[in-house]
Amino acid sequence: MPTSHITQFLLEATIPDQTQEPLGSDCLYGLYTSWCILHRISPLEARHFRDALQHHGVEPGKTRRRIAGPAAADYIISSYPPFSSNAS
Repeated sequence: MPTSHITQFLLEATIPDQTQEPLGSDCLYGLYTSWCILHRISPLEARHFRDALQHHGVEPGKTRRRIAGPAAADYIISSYPPFSSNAS
């Protein structure tokens, strides 16, 4: 059975870490969209993404995970105002 892209996203872009604060759904979705861009995958809509996470046992705001990998770097850089394309 092929691995779902949500499973692949969780394996490549997050690491379970009980020392971290829980990641909220906005952060996870931003990380997910960065991961999708890097993998040339069309991202799910936010609500479908949240449903898919819950199906995989990840509840935004309650599951302690750390962001990791190239998608984390892309997400951080694109979220930081001096580096984002929206900065003036």
